[in-house]
Amino acid sequence: MKRELSMLVHQVGFTVGLGESGYLIGFTEHDDYPDEMPYGWRCGPAAPSSAIVLPTTDTGPLRLTIQVHDSQPAPEASSAWEPAEELSLPAETDSIHLATLDPGDVMDAWPEEETPLRVRLPLDQDQDQDQRMRLYCHADDPEPGIGDHGERHLIQLWPAPATTRLHPALREEDRQARAEYAANRSDTFADYTTELPLQD
Repeated sequence: MKRELSMLVHQVGFTVGLGESGYLIGFTEHDDYPDEMPYGWRCGPAAPSSAIVLPTTDTGPLRLTIQVHDSQPAPEASSAWEPAEELSLPAETDSIHLATLDPGDVMDAWPEEETPLRVRLPLDQDQDQDQRMRLYCHADDPEPGIGDHGERHLIQLWPAPATTRLHPALREEDRQARAEYAANRSDTFADYTTELPLQD
């Protein structure tokens, strides 16, 4: 059976100034750090309809290209990209949101000069609203650090039923880093939680 060719519907490219913890992309606005970090992967779910992406660059420029396709695009042929990772995101809205994670804060990162980028959702609200996200990454300097690492990312989005995520296998140190992050998040939440006495 011959597969239909994917058509590129929209594309936008710009430079993002990264904070220390990567960026969030998806179909909801963000106001907090995710409860989990996908250490060992380039991306992972941050909320039901958004993903967090962990770049090589820690505080520096990233060239980001986002493509919206009408169906699954063919894999990128260039060997310059790292192996792609994929996940499915339910689209709560057709608008794509982008935010960076700066120390202790989440900041809107969509450039003011760029028009909003939107995906096509089914007219029938009973149909699945899922979008598949594929991420390609490249850094001229693959060692994590501050400054310009010549890093660029390509994100491709297309409508597709939710399927299994595509990521590399986790190492034990990745699992430990994830557990430590989750524990620290829990401790931070407890520190800012105050029990208030009930008033009559």
